Amino acid sequence: MKGEEVKGEAIRVSGVVQGVGFRPAVWTLAHQLGLVGLVWNDSEGVLIHVWGSDDSLANFVARLDSDAPPLAQIDHIQRSLLNTDRMAPDDFQIIVSQAGQVNTRVASDAATCPDCLAEVLEPTNRRYRYPFTNCTHCGPRMSIIRGIPYDRANTSMSAFQMCPQCQKEYDDPGDRRFHAQPNACHQCGPKVWLEDRQGKRVKENGDIIDTAADLIRQGKIVAIKGIGGIHLACDAGNHSAVKSLRQRKHRYHKPFALMAKGMAMIKYFANVNNAEEKLLNSCSAPIVILKTISDAQTDEALATGPTVVKKLSADLAPGQNSMGFMLPYTPLHHLLMQKMTQPIVLTSANQSDEPQVIRNGEAHQRLDQIADYYLLHDRDIVNRLDDSVLRFMDDQPRFLRLARGYAPMTLALPDDFPD
Repeated sequence: MKGEEVKGEAIRVSGVVQGVGFRPAVWTLAHQLGLVGLVWNDSEGVLIHVWGSDDSLANFVARLDSDAPPLAQIDHIQRSLLNTDRMAPDDFQIIVSQAGQVNTRVASDAATCPDCLAEVLEPTNRRYRYPFTNCTHCGPRMSIIRGIPYDRANTSMSAFQMCPQCQKEYDDPGDRRFHAQPNACHQCGPKVWLEDRQGKRVKENGDIIDTAADLIRQGKIVAIKGIGGIHLACDAGNHSAVKSLRQRKHRYHKPFALMAKGMAMIKYFANVNNAEEKLLNSCSAPIVILKTISDAQTDEALATGPTVVKKLSADLAPGQNSMGFMLPYTPLHHLLMQKMTQPIVLTSANQSDEPQVIRNGEAHQRLDQIADYYLLHDRDIVNRLDDSVLRFMDDQPRFLRLARGYAPMTLALPDDFPD
């Protein structure tokens, strides 16, 4: 910027810009363009004070949108000149967030990104088989937040102090966990364990998530604490287990949702078009209602497929020609499904028509007549989020339930809408 007139601007960015890696993206962009300034979260979104030439500032603002992280949604960018008395800093910094009257959007929880999943499945990685692995592009958001601005202190992750390695990632602008608020690992983060019906912890002979998967394959009903609530899981191909779950839950006719390991598994049992497949694989990872294929088609598919895959229970969706499927959306679910040879039922942990259980303390109390085992963890769920459900109608996805992966969602009203 040598020889060019330098001026300062205040840039207000509103939308889904907290908890999605937006401040680190701003920091990176500013350094690429040789700008100096400050960026922080506040109650209205993200505020940037930046100094540079007219051309560099115009380029900066244009790229705020084009270079935004994948989970960010920018609604408005407002620019104003800073007082000429303000001194420009020597570099560009992320500073402590500021509180105030809340007027910003909270990010939705997002399914595990490919990079995090690769770490979880890589034996040499320090996060190998860690069920709470996340980064700025994925993981819990709405489910763990207690207040704005979105900082670790305002989430249920405040109970866990980062170890030196996690803190180093958090502080490193070149790391994808730079300012990732739920950042954690085996050493410093939440832990998972398995309890029996009496509340006694099951001894860990190997991997506890594998043990839970084995119990499901044996026909047991396992309560599993996920990202936005506790679910009840059983083997979708075990008619006795499915029937028992219906009886215990007093849910006699309503279809059960299923989780499959991957798209190949789903296609043994349902027709999936490109749009439905894209939705299933999206960062929102909802339940998608799919048209089931005929028994004859299933038999033919299974005859040429893996011998361990078997037909699903006829009691999953009585009288229906469709079924709701979802894919794993947390590392815990990915690890669980690694040992499953077919889909599992994954339905809200509750008695019929009651709210979904979210707290460890109430799990045994409310589910003692339903679950045989409990796979729990110590990261508190602050905001209950059931699985979102969508169905394609007239070639458009329509919400049957708007929750995890989409909530909270705002609807833009026209400018002339009456107050």
